[in-house]
Amino acid sequence: MKNLFQVLSLFVLAAFALSSCTPAQQTDLSELNLIPIPCKIEAGNGYFEIDNQTKIILDNQNSELGEVAQMLIKHLCVATGFDFVIENKSARNSKNSILFQLNDDKELGREGYDIDVNPKQISINSNTPEGAFRAIQTLRQLLPAEIEKSEFVEKEWKVPSLSIRDYPRFEHRGAMLDVSRHFFGVEDVKRFIDFLAAYKMNKFHMHLSDDQGWRIEIKSWPKLTSIGGQTQVGGGYGGYYTQNEYTEIVNYAHKRYITLIPEIDMPGHTNAALASYPELNEDGIATELYTGTTVGFSTLATRKEITYKFVDDVIRELAELTPGPYIHIGGDESLVTEKDDYIYFIDRVQDIVLSYGKTMVGWDEIAHANLKPNAIAQFWAHKENAILAAEKKGKVIFSPAQNIYLDMKYDSTTQLGLSWAGYTEVMESYDWDPASLIPDFDESNIYGVESPLWSETIETMSDIEYMVFPRLPGIAEIAWSKPELRDWDTYKYRLSAHKDRFEAMNINYYNSPQIP
Repeated sequence: MKNLFQVLSLFVLAAFALSSCTPAQQTDLSELNLIPIPCKIEAGNGYFEIDNQTKIILDNQNSELGEVAQMLIKHLCVATGFDFVIENKSARNSKNSILFQLNDDKELGREGYDIDVNPKQISINSNTPEGAFRAIQTLRQLLPAEIEKSEFVEKEWKVPSLSIRDYPRFEHRGAMLDVSRHFFGVEDVKRFIDFLAAYKMNKFHMHLSDDQGWRIEIKSWPKLTSIGGQTQVGGGYGGYYTQNEYTEIVNYAHKRYITLIPEIDMPGHTNAALASYPELNEDGIATELYTGTTVGFSTLATRKEITYKFVDDVIRELAELTPGPYIHIGGDESLVTEKDDYIYFIDRVQDIVLSYGKTMVGWDEIAHANLKPNAIAQFWAHKENAILAAEKKGKVIFSPAQNIYLDMKYDSTTQLGLSWAGYTEVMESYDWDPASLIPDFDESNIYGVESPLWSETIETMSDIEYMVFPRLPGIAEIAWSKPELRDWDTYKYRLSAHKDRFEAMNINYYNSPQIP
């Protein structure tokens, strides 16, 4: 018996030694489903497992980086149930840790990052806390989809071993939410911002005024909200943001490294203002409040000085509330404004925006005015306007309606949305490139990509989600990733894997037949 016991013991030890020497399996990069696709990915061996002993380590005494680490903890703690501890120390080789480091790497720029994962440690390297924030969005996608749940999940939380080097293609990567046709509360807006952050977008454009409603409190012109803020498309009460609520939204976006761009659309799309203050009309008579969807019928009185007092006050208050460098003045579809009056108006408003230290942004029609260098035109419909803006030394944001207007129907059976620019299925929203959309347009003039969601038919957060997903991730990839890395035939499979993430986040997504 003693000899048999010794033989069995030797057998067990030999088996253990053999298993412990078996090399860890190499990460299969084809099983990763990262969106946007990173610049470079290299496979490692094995995996890192996050458990209740995992530490978060800051290698730099940087309070802002610490806030990013806290945001990672917020993403991780609910589903895992773990209590994470942040330590400030130099611990590059500390086991079972997620390490944040700030470096100086010119290629990465402000938003780029490196992630290195091995069985002992996850290290995140960036030049700025903003780059670290972009990195943790990638880390979320390297974890199982259940990490997005708002409840505890019993699961192993494994991250595959690999190295990622990543940085964005364009400076401007954003989406617009129209809160004027239908009004959306602060919590809905925050959820929309979270969607942008998850896919590395960095600009949030709020369409704050239109014919159907004025949505931002302007203290020097209070009737804009007491009268103009009361309606919306289809009737019923609209609403508006107090300046404190607007500041809450601005700060929420800022914490997620998203710049808020407020838009006051003018000289057209102004019926809510014209109904509130009759002196802004050419005839001095207040218009009726409006709840329809037809556009192009309204205009400010472009030759009255009171109009520019109004514009100056509005932009002054907005500029004081908005730390970002941009003010969007609209400028689209002003169909009843004479061309000379339109140019006169845009030129004067441009100077007002500049006087408050902001950069003017406007829809592509503003290219007909005398744009000053660094003005930004947002191309939505007229390619000739994008070309004209570039010739005037302006930058251009690409928002082509036929490709990335999120309010366009997916197909003829879609209950929500419009179809004036055509149907936009998921492939159509992804399978195009800004650099080739306008022949001979110099890519250096492209400031970025932005996807608008107009709300004529959008009334609830569920409606927003249905029109945004699954198109938003692909638009984010157009703006972030190198064009040579993008390919519909592989992207549709990566997007398919995000279905589980949408469900974990309780997103009411459109189940596209184009996605396997």
